[in-house]
Amino acid sequence: MNPLERYAPLVDDKAAFFAACERPLPSVVRVNTIKTAPERARRALDDEGIEYESVGWHDQLLRLPEASPGTNWPYFHGWLHGQEEVSAVPALALDPKPGEKVWDSCAAPGSKTTQLSAMMDDRGTVVGNDNNLGRLSSLRHNAERLGVTNLVVTKQDGRNFSLKDFGFDEFDRAIVDAPCSCEGTIRKNPTTLEEWTLEHVHSVAAVQKGILSRAVQATKPGGTVVYSTCTFAPEENEAVVDHVLETEDCEVVDFDCPLDSVSGVTEWEGANYDRSVEQTHRIYPHLNDTGGFYCAKLEVTA
Repeated sequence: MNPLERYAPLVDDKAAFFAACERPLPSVVRVNTIKTAPERARRALDDEGIEYESVGWHDQLLRLPEASPGTNWPYFHGWLHGQEEVSAVPALALDPKPGEKVWDSCAAPGSKTTQLSAMMDDRGTVVGNDNNLGRLSSLRHNAERLGVTNLVVTKQDGRNFSLKDFGFDEFDRAIVDAPCSCEGTIRKNPTTLEEWTLEHVHSVAAVQKGILSRAVQATKPGGTVVYSTCTFAPEENEAVVDHVLETEDCEVVDFDCPLDSVSGVTEWEGANYDRSVEQTHRIYPHLNDTGGFYCAKLEVTA
């Protein structure tokens, strides 16, 4: 059975959902405002004769219908960076400010990390962490190409991340774009589900709970933590948030999701979750012609 069949009860239009999952994902780039402005980047693409479509909900995102993102000089010079449209949502939900201390717990290869730096005007501190050395190499390369200077790169297990080497002991905000079963990336990676197992879903959910718990612990009272995945599995989404609500001092807060989304689910295969997870957002491929995604915003309460 196609693993996606298990999520059919959660979607409003099953036919549209399955059809969207089979279509290739549009190519999207984000304008890197550390190096240029959206209007200037668009003019550069016009001058090069590269077709693009503006993404209506965000002036820094452009769809390139026919071009590969990395084959033009604005990309090479760091004016543009390839980033899925839906992938831009978590940083917007986090809403970091210039001068703040922000932790990206699962940072590599760096699309969201460098987006955070741009939103902060490259001021303050972004700690980009990952436990995969190869992926960290990509993070460093992308940050250098994009002109990011407020980034500190670390290699730790996010579940027991230590701040002992920093001159501070808590973050203003944290983002957990967790490793997951990647079901929502089927449009970009058609072979994603070939080795899918429910056992893997449960095992990665345990890791996700540990990383999100540590993010809440490492963030100051009143601070914000955003949790996101590119999977449809409630075990990796609402169940993870529900666990952290029970074990850590935090609460779910709603945010204005810029893409069409549906509320988080409170029941799944015999499990019941805290009612507040209805304020989290599920983004299905057929709703906005994007990848599949889940995003939750938490406020640390103590």
